[in-house]
Amino acid sequence: MSTLTAPPEAAPAAGGRPSYRVTGRGVLASEWAKLWSLRSSWITLGLSLLLLPAFGLIAATRYRSEIGSGHMNPDFARQTAVGLSLFGTNVAQLTLGVLGVLVTAGEYSTGMIRSTLVAVPRRLPVLWSKVAVIGLVSLAAATAGVSVAFLFGSHLVSGTPGAMGFSHPGVVRSLLGAGLYLSLVSVIGAAVGALLRSVAGGISVLVVTLMLIPGLATLLPSSWRDSISPYLPSNAGDSMFALTHDATTLAPGTGLLVFIGWSALALAGAAYRLMRSDA
Repeated sequence: MSTLTAPPEAAPAAGGRPSYRVTGRGVLASEWAKLWSLRSSWITLGLSLLLLPAFGLIAATRYRSEIGSGHMNPDFARQTAVGLSLFGTNVAQLTLGVLGVLVTAGEYSTGMIRSTLVAVPRRLPVLWSKVAVIGLVSLAAATAGVSVAFLFGSHLVSGTPGAMGFSHPGVVRSLLGAGLYLSLVSVIGAAVGALLRSVAGGISVLVVTLMLIPGLATLLPSSWRDSISPYLPSNAGDSMFALTHDATTLAPGTGLLVFIGWSALALAGAAYRLMRSDA
């Protein structure tokens, strides 16, 4: 990680010597500079911007070629332009989640976090600034990615039962929900990285939480599964951008609140460890 820390602001002090204080704006600017100084940031963001449209276009192309052939999977045949465009969300959540882990845990792995905390001894502003920067950057990248995917995907499936445009009810909400979900995934990744202080450990926990646990939940008895599954992080996140909902899924607003709750829980754990243990 870069050794950049919050730029101090000089102020006159007794004896003519300047005194220095750290400001929230300075810490935020420092974390912004750190993010863009890392090659891993460019790679993971680039992958996200590539994979989101790529998977959406592949899904839309397959739908267009198979619709009406009689050989299409029934579930796939019921897809819409929105669902097809968001096929890359599951992959993008890993790339952006990994980026979040790298932003925090990567600095611990190199030991450079000590320099940062010397410059910002109050500690928590460092965590909040990292989370704010990665969250906003991920939100911009994810929203751009899903919008491009839908723009081209909707053109590919025009004239088919799955055709939709931006003016259709729920489309804009779904696209914005997908961008917000991916942004919060990167925030959770940053929180897990700060909590565990290990890149490998943070990525492992992220994969287990977002991908393995929902699969294991399907093995539970149906009464348990129906009560627990909708509130798991990835399932609550899916409801944020799903175009339609049924009795087994959460409403978009409820899913957002549940996912924000998971994000807040991860951040609370990261903040507690940051304040209670040495770097």
